[in-house]
Parts: sequence; structure tokens; C-alpha cells
Amino acid sequence: MQIDINPGMLSLRYPMEVELVGDSAETLRALLPLLEPKDDRTWRQEIEASVRDWREEATRRALQPADPVNPQLLFHELSPRLPDDCVLTADSGTATVWFARDLVMRAGMLASVSGTLATMGCAIPYAIAAKFAFPERVALALVGDGAMQMSGLTELVTIAKYWREWSDPRLIVLVLNNRDLAYVTWEQRAMAGEPRFAPSQDLPDVPYARYAELLGLAGIVVDRPEDVGPAWDRALTSDRPVVIDAIVDANVPPLPPHPRQDVLEKMARALTEEPDADAVRRQLAREGVSV
Repeated sequence: MQIDINPGMLSLRYPMEVELVGDSAETLRALLPLLEPKDDRTWRQEIEASVRDWREEATRRALQPADPVNPQLLFHELSPRLPDDCVLTADSGTATVWFARDLVMRAGMLASVSGTLATMGCAIPYAIAAKFAFPERVALALVGDGAMQMSGLTELVTIAKYWREWSDPRLIVLVLNNRDLAYVTWEQRAMAGEPRFAPSQDLPDVPYARYAELLGLAGIVVDRPEDVGPAWDRALTSDRPVVIDAIVDANVPPLPPHPRQDVLEKMARALTEEPDADAVRRQLAREGVSV
């Protein structure tokens, strides 16, 4: 069953048995009186148990060591600290993976990702728009360094220009600084069986926090796991927008829990040609993946 306000989107990805055109909230209100609740709760209980198991596994993965910081830890530590009614935006790339995996949303929060799950550079513009729409809410933009260099640095200028107009000045930008277009690196390994191609994947190391300070914003550098929680506490109590420059490990794999055998074979082939293969295999093993 699919509800969509745009008829052209119905059954676009997968054939539906029931297609309903309309605003989702209004359609659900009209639909609910027509549904009969089931007495058998087995299926729901299985789903709830699976969610609990996965959250425990996500926690285990987030707490694994990395060099120097596991990117999942940033999101794991943020999740219980999320303010009520905050607005979250996630850029395309590994930031989207950790956003989906490690953050537990609560009622009243808003969240946005790229509409096609591919366009880089969206998170900070979305967060700025959110601050103009909801100046009283905390906005958080979760960004990779590729997207930050693509559009984020210039958007910090926009934030510096307007933040004093917002009733709550807090707009927090998390930059996952691993000097790599990491999601594409992992796609090359897992989908094509090709090693990381440094000429297209390497990114310069930019001092994001210092740049924020030059603009009159707050900047925080995180390069130790024990500093992650305090960094979020400081950012969430700041009197101005904040950029957190998190030095994270590009070798932490944004893979599903149980990769297919063909994916494992491709990664094994790719790693035979990579100079840092041992470091990659070490992080894979911590995630429970052996290649």
C-alpha cells in the first residue's frame, strides 16, 4: 500500500496492491476508521524485538575503537542529547548511513535528507531554511567533509550573516572529517571490486572549526573518543552556531549488517590491491565482517 500526494510516484519503485492519492495525514485519518485491529500481536512483537536487537548491535558498533574516532560514536552520543522539537538534516554519503543507523527520533522532531538520496551539499542549506522557518528550534546539520567543501564552507558565511536574527541561535554543523569521499570509496570496493582510487577520493584537510571561528561562530575539534560527548554538550549550550570538526576513521564500513557473499568477494578482491588493506580489514572485523 502506498499513500502519495503525487500520483506519478505511485508504484514507481515497487508494484502496490493499494494506491491512495492524497496528503498522508488526511488520508490516514480517513482510512483508520475503516481498518479492523488484529488480536494477534505476533508480527508486531517480532518487529519490536528486531528493532531492540538492532539498536543493541548499533550501540556495539558505535563503541568499537577506530583511528582516531569512530564516526558512529558521534551519532550514538548525539541521540540521547537531541533536544525536543529539533530539526535534523543529513547530507548524502556516510553521514546518511550513521544518521539512519544511530539516531532515535522522538515525536515532534523534524528530519530531512536529500530528496533523491544522492545529492551532496544539501544538509546545511536545509538547516538554514529550517532556522528561518522555525527560528525557535535547534537545527543540526550532519555533513561529510566532501559536502562541506562543496558548499558548506560558503554556507557558513550565510549562517554568520543571519544567526543573530534567530530567537534560538543554535545551528550545529557536524563535519565528519576523514579526508576521503568515503561512501564512494566503499561503493567501489563493495559494488565493483575495485580498490580505493586516491586521485578521485582524497580530500584536503581543512580546519573547519578555525574557519568557523574566523566568521564569529564557535568551533570545536574532536579527535579523541572521550571528547565526543562533551563536544555535543558544549555545542548544545552555545550562544551561537557551532561547527564540530570531528576527525574520524574513513575505514569504518557503512555496510549493512549482513553483506551478501558477492559483496564480500568483491571487497576481498579490492583489498588485495590497497596499501591500507590491513586497517580496513581490522575495522571490518570489528563490525563482524570477515573478508
